[in-house]
Amino acid sequence: MGFRFRRSIKILPGIRINLGKRGVSLSAGVRGAHVTVGKNGTRTTVGIPGTGVSYTDYERHQAGHPAQPGAAAEPEEREIGHVSAVFVVMVLEVLVGAALLFGS
Repeated sequence: MGFRFRRSIKILPGIRINLGKRGVSLSAGVRGAHVTVGKNGTRTTVGIPGTGVSYTDYERHQAGHPAQPGAAAEPEEREIGHVSAVFVVMVLEVLVGAALLFGS
């Protein structure tokens, strides 16, 4: 059985410092959506509060190697992923709300 340590400290409304065995991270957000930035990457989570339904995207930090001259730039695909994730959550929210409103 392994040793675990985790502590979360609220510094302002919506902002937390998370301390763990492997490092420190910073979280910011509101109920249903938050972003956590740690030493290895950034995690973005959106969800429907009270349902247990959520979507999480994790983007690792780059290794810090400068782009080589003449190398083609990578296409910006992350923005499309975030927009579609928010859209999916909004559709799920409408469906759950409709089921609660019109369900028996």
